[in-house]
Amino acid sequence: MTPTSLAAEPIETVEMHTGGEPVRIIVSGYPALAGATLLEKRRDARDRHDHLRRRLMHEPRGHFDMYGALPVAADHPEAAFAVLFLHNEGYSTMCGHATIALGRWAVESGRVPKVEPETRFVLQCPCGPVAIAVDVRDGRVGRVRFESVPAFAAVLDRPVEVAGFGAVPLDVGYGGAFYAVLPAERLGLDLIRSPLRALVDAATAVTHAAKAAVALDHPDDADLAFLYGTILTDGGDGRSRPSVNVCVFAEREVDRSPTGSGVTARLALAHARGVARIGERHVFESITGACFEGRVARETRLGGRPAVTVEVSGNAYYTGTARFVAESDDPLKGGFLLRP
Repeated sequence: MTPTSLAAEPIETVEMHTGGEPVRIIVSGYPALAGATLLEKRRDARDRHDHLRRRLMHEPRGHFDMYGALPVAADHPEAAFAVLFLHNEGYSTMCGHATIALGRWAVESGRVPKVEPETRFVLQCPCGPVAIAVDVRDGRVGRVRFESVPAFAAVLDRPVEVAGFGAVPLDVGYGGAFYAVLPAERLGLDLIRSPLRALVDAATAVTHAAKAAVALDHPDDADLAFLYGTILTDGGDGRSRPSVNVCVFAEREVDRSPTGSGVTARLALAHARGVARIGERHVFESITGACFEGRVARETRLGGRPAVTVEVSGNAYYTGTARFVAESDDPLKGGFLLRP
């Protein structure tokens, strides 16, 4: 049935997940964005079209933890295309789980030519160009790997006064986005036994405290210099056994995947401590039991500071397609959130 009172052109999407974390890829119906660069397009999406983010991410079409990806034209000369990442609060600068899904979708949709046994292309993300490699065997697409932008340790063992917990030492790592990272046990919590609500409350308190206490900067663009969230870990490093973590980002959003940009940040921090060697395999596990593999690919520098690039790999899966409409007389057409 086609409504006769549409408020705008329908928006069509491809629905995927990586490790249980949703990826809603917007393939048609979204207006063209103004701006010569991707960060300018990101600002235009925020300033002129944010009602569409809310419509697609929020209820009743989405939910509190929905995540989206909007492919757009690239301005980087080597990129096949660019992408904007959407979530419940706004627009992130990097997303590893969505990048893995986009790698599979780009090859199978024909957005990039399929090459066996491996298809390689560059995806321009708001944080910079990300190299993607997609396994292709007998026409079938398999595991997807990406190599990050330069990642680095911004802060190591900084004591931060966290409401309800006192002074807590934490790290801040950049993996395309900035994260506060610390073992859950420093907050008296356990990733397996503690209720998820307690983990989310604690991680949110850490994020608020770290935002107030730690000044961040990024040499490429001031738009990248903000704390995206907090990653609580089991204290492991992922070498001998998978290291479990829970990432709480944006507005209390819980990543069901191991968090690709978070894995990148964790390995940048581990390398800064001398724990992660070049090429060494590390495995990271999420609350769904899904795993990403990561390794430090190479050392580099960014704005005069030591940095590394990190390779992260995982699998993404399709869950469906959708054609979303909004009727002009629907009082909830703009979306809403019931916050847990």
